[in-house]
Amino acid sequence: MRGFVYLIVFFSFFDLFSQLPVMSPFALSLGGTPFLVGLAVGMYSFSNTIGNIISGFMTDKRGPFLLLVLGLFASALSLFLYSAVADATALLGVRFIHGFMEGLIVPAAFTFLANRAEESKRGRNVAISGAFVGLAAIIGPAYGGIVAAKTSTPFIMAVNGGIMLLLAILAFFVLRSFNYVRKRKTKPSRRFPVKNLFRNPGMIRAFAGAFFLMFSQGVLALVLPLKVESLGFDTKTSGILLSTFGVVAILIFLLPINRIFDRARPVSTLAFGISLMGLSMLFLSQIEELNLLYVAMAIYGVGFAFLFPSINSLLIDSSTTEYRGKAYGYFYAFFSIGVVAGSGLIGFLDLEFRGAFMLTGIILLAVAAYTLLGMKKRSIDKSTPVV
Repeated sequence: MRGFVYLIVFFSFFDLFSQLPVMSPFALSLGGTPFLVGLAVGMYSFSNTIGNIISGFMTDKRGPFLLLVLGLFASALSLFLYSAVADATALLGVRFIHGFMEGLIVPAAFTFLANRAEESKRGRNVAISGAFVGLAAIIGPAYGGIVAAKTSTPFIMAVNGGIMLLLAILAFFVLRSFNYVRKRKTKPSRRFPVKNLFRNPGMIRAFAGAFFLMFSQGVLALVLPLKVESLGFDTKTSGILLSTFGVVAILIFLLPINRIFDRARPVSTLAFGISLMGLSMLFLSQIEELNLLYVAMAIYGVGFAFLFPSINSLLIDSSTTEYRGKAYGYFYAFFSIGVVAGSGLIGFLDLEFRGAFMLTGIILLAVAAYTLLGMKKRSIDKSTPVV
């Protein structure tokens, strides 16, 4: 059953990453202005954030089963709508629906995994889920770019929609038994004020880690291809560089070293991971040789591999099943906002390559220092929020 939910996680992120190389050209082909093209790309993240938060609340009320089935089915329908898009304005509406519906899936899936994880193995389990996210990040863009070159963007979306529809049908039968057990065993949950999430130091660190993880991804997606192009290399090189960090991260997620996430304090591995990511950004700001770019992306991959399980473990340790859905809803909302914030800030400041990477590196190192602040003064309560 866990394996099937990992499959849902993989295809949810696969759908996201397969859009990256094709959505801007598709919006342009529909006659979109630069403003509408940017809006079409960002609309998904905007509505996805809303879907994440609603999913969190509904997961706590109804359980993850309903949200998973509903989200998968609705995402499938929204993906088929791309075939009917005739202009850039219509694309905006479809992007909003698609992002919102897909936002229902991921918080429910990770809540399902967290609620069924053994406490002693929760770090290793979230590392495995991270491997599926990393795998989607490697395969998705390549699939989208290659298939779009031979067919069309609506065809890619229709294929993704078919996969989502199949997963929805399978989820109804495979996960229904879990839903039945939950209804019998779970007592009605007491009302939990959302503000309490933001008073828990562990939760705040998890949210900050999620935001700045994707903040750095937004900067990489915007700046790295431009730097690679300025050095005289093609887009293929950019793709391989971005895949390098994913391959390194997956190896750490799946090799026996992943046991460290069950033994070390999540705050420590979080600080270590985000520090490595910050250092890799500073390194990227200074180097101009291709071999060293690969080294920098490998360092970033190690940092990513330590950060992702750490923030998930912090969230699990800082919540209970009564409000874990809400926690994951806000957690993935910060993911969505982080991507937009990273690329948006760099674009707004109009920074060149060196300045963009240096600023991001300094920010990530500052976040690492923040996560360690007060570590010796207070141990994070894993079940009761600090009010």
